[in-house]
Amino acid sequence: MLWPLVAALSIAQPSMPAPADAAFRMPRSAKIVVLKSKRELQVVSGESVVRRYRVGLGLEPVMPKVAQGDYATPEGNYFVCSKNPRSKFGLSIGVSYPNPNDAERGLETNLISNEDHDKIIAAFVNRAAPPMNTPLGGQIMIHGLSSSWDWTDGCVALNRQDIEELFDAVPLGTPVEILP
Repeated sequence: MLWPLVAALSIAQPSMPAPADAAFRMPRSAKIVVLKSKRELQVVSGESVVRRYRVGLGLEPVMPKVAQGDYATPEGNYFVCSKNPRSKFGLSIGVSYPNPNDAERGLETNLISNEDHDKIIAAFVNRAAPPMNTPLGGQIMIHGLSSSWDWTDGCVALNRQDIEELFDAVPLGTPVEILP
């Protein structure tokens, strides 16, 4: 009878601790670069790519984010403004969208008020999370669940094991560049 053998094999065995040097450490000068057209997130230090991860994007993966609810992933220069170990998608890394360029565009097109514009600029200057509830949208994250397809509201999605590695390695303030 196979049942006792199957049951014995399925008992969880304690995992071996990883060697101390096995954890990925983000180089001090590193930045995150998302290449939307390649569906790839890179950790770049100087001229070297030190890590590559496959990503899923927003349901509208080609156009840059313009407004709340457009399902597009933004394009531009941002920074890591938060980390959440308990988001609805597991671990998440907050991206400082909207940035000053997004705020200028929003003001020029009458999408946001002068007050929203000034709050976004102040957050950027202070290296803080920008307001996430303006008509430009917000709450753009690098998070887990799956990178198999473009399915998010505008975020960058990684596989579970990839977000676990990146989350542990990336410090607040890390530059994030999102390219077409």
